[in-house]
Amino acid sequence: MINRVDLAIIYPRAKAENIDRYWQYLELAMEEFEINSPVRQAAFLAQIGHESGQLRYSEEIASGEAYEDRADLGNTQVGDGKRYKGRGLIQITGRSNYAECGLALGIDLIEEPDLLQIPENACRSAAWFWKSHKLSELADAGNFERITRKINGGLTGQADRLVLWERAKEQLT
Repeated sequence: MINRVDLAIIYPRAKAENIDRYWQYLELAMEEFEINSPVRQAAFLAQIGHESGQLRYSEEIASGEAYEDRADLGNTQVGDGKRYKGRGLIQITGRSNYAECGLALGIDLIEEPDLLQIPENACRSAAWFWKSHKLSELADAGNFERITRKINGGLTGQADRLVLWERAKEQLT
């Protein structure tokens, strides 16, 4: 599995305290959700590395206003966009995703969306998303672009994701 040194090499811009805050929870979450090979782990760590700014953010910087009235995310009530903006290391977004994730993790994310900022939940939510969207299978096939599209909806930040992926593959395989 991973350790502090691995994360420091993969995420050179991460602060030591953030590595300490997340590494054990990442290891447990990857085990729980079967991100259990170097190929899967490298792809997973690259994606969450980009989404979290190398473990700097567990909440989206933007206000979430852009998600208001997004029925495709389940945001049907006034204020849902801001309330259910991206959180966790993979940036779970939208009322319906919060509900599904909360159900899977056994926590009430509809009433308490900020629970995704707790390190254990931030890691578990990312690993849950990974497994529930069958991203390990794409990692096994080497289809990193498709993984990015499933997480991001497009290829935003792909250059950074690829740098992280190469660094993670080199460190873990």
